[in-house]
Amino acid sequence: MGPELPLLCVENLACERAGRRLLSNLSFELHSGDFFDLRGANGAGKSSLLRLLAGLGEKAEGDFTIREGFHYVGHQDSLKAVLTVRENLTFWADVQGGGNVDKALIAFSLKPLADERAALLSQGQKRRLALSRLALQSRGVWLLDEPTVGLDTQSLQQLRDLIAGHLNSGNVLLAATHADLGIAPRQTIMLGKP
Repeated sequence: MGPELPLLCVENLACERAGRRLLSNLSFELHSGDFFDLRGANGAGKSSLLRLLAGLGEKAEGDFTIREGFHYVGHQDSLKAVLTVRENLTFWADVQGGGNVDKALIAFSLKPLADERAALLSQGQKRRLALSRLALQSRGVWLLDEPTVGLDTQSLQQLRDLIAGHLNSGNVLLAATHADLGIAPRQTIMLGKP
């Protein structure tokens, strides 16, 4: 039996934004249980890299492979304001080809808000709703951009627990965050000029 294939493989990747090269010759692999964090100054390319890996950007060079699907949660919460909390999760379950809406509601204590329209939620509640998509169904790779922004202490612990379960199940996480996720990254990827 050969070596285990990485769930995320990045090879000599380069990306540009507005004609400016942000990343060049970036290569790394995440294997079962790996958590890598992205660090760098504002504008170094952390969000651009995560968006590119999620299919929301164009690569200038190189390539990448994601096995076993992915979840991406970026700066924008990607919520439909006119839909309720439950309807938003149902929408995302349909987009993802299925999922357990009740499990997602429980993951971030959203059951009491299930029938509230997203437009009426606080910023922290909206962030919890966006992150609850992670619990809809299992995906091997999580791409998270500043996932802790707007979370209170309880919600931050819920996120940490969700991440721990995800990694313990053999999945991987690539995250740009300045907050402690409660798990030491296996590797830190520094972007931008030193």
